[in-house]
Amino acid sequence: MAALAGCGIHNALVELDGPEVPILDGSSAQFVRGIMGQGIHRLGTPVSAIEVLKPVTVTKDGATATLLPCDRLMIEFHIDFDEQAIGRQSRVLDLRNGAFVRELCDSRTFCRRVDVETMQANGLALGGVPGENAVVFDGARIESGEGLRHSDEPVRHKMLDALGDLALAGGPLLGRYVGDRAGHALTNTLLRELFATPGAVRRVDCDMAMTARLPGQGLVWSEIPSNSRRVA
Repeated sequence: MAALAGCGIHNALVELDGPEVPILDGSSAQFVRGIMGQGIHRLGTPVSAIEVLKPVTVTKDGATATLLPCDRLMIEFHIDFDEQAIGRQSRVLDLRNGAFVRELCDSRTFCRRVDVETMQANGLALGGVPGENAVVFDGARIESGEGLRHSDEPVRHKMLDALGDLALAGGPLLGRYVGDRAGHALTNTLLRELFATPGAVRRVDCDMAMTARLPGQGLVWSEIPSNSRRVA
C-alpha cells in the first residue's frame, strides 16, 4: 500500500497467486522498482483527494495518532524503545516531489529479539530471516545482515507504514499526520474517527497545483535507493 501511495497510483488492480503479499526484504523498495519499471499511466480525470478540515486525535495505551489540516501530506513520527540501538527517534517529512522514494521506501520492518522469540514459540514468523526480511534489535545489538540503511531506519519504516495505512482512506490525503508510538491499528482507528467526525473531512477534485503537491509527483528512477546503501 505504501508503494502504491508513494508512487501516486490511485487506480490499480492487484492480483495474488498466494495467501499474502510477499514481504521481500521488509521494505517497499522492490515494489517501487516494479511499479516505476512497468510505467505509470496518467488518466484523463482529476485526482480526487481527501482534505482534512479539523484536527482529529485518537489514543490508546500511551500511543497517539493525529490528523491536522494541511495543504499537502506531511508525516511526523516519534518512536521510543528500550532497545539501546533504537531509543527515541523522530522525523518529519513532506511527501511532495518524490520524497517517499528517496527517503522512506527502502526502510525495512523491524522488531525486537524478544518479540521474534515469542512469535516463533507460538508457531509464527517461522519463515522470517533476520537481516533478510526484517531488522532485529536486541539491546545494543543489531541483526540486519547488510547493516542499517539509515541511522534512523526504524522511525522511517513507521512513516512508511503510516503512508500505507492512510491510503486506506480511499484517496490521497491533504493533511498532517502525527504519530507518537502509533501502529497500524491506531492509524486505522484514526481514519475511522476522521470520517465519523462531522465537518472534519471533504472530497476535493485536485487542480494542477494541488496534484503537484501529492505523493508520487516528481518521481525520478535514479533516486530509488540501491539495496547496497547502508550507514552502519
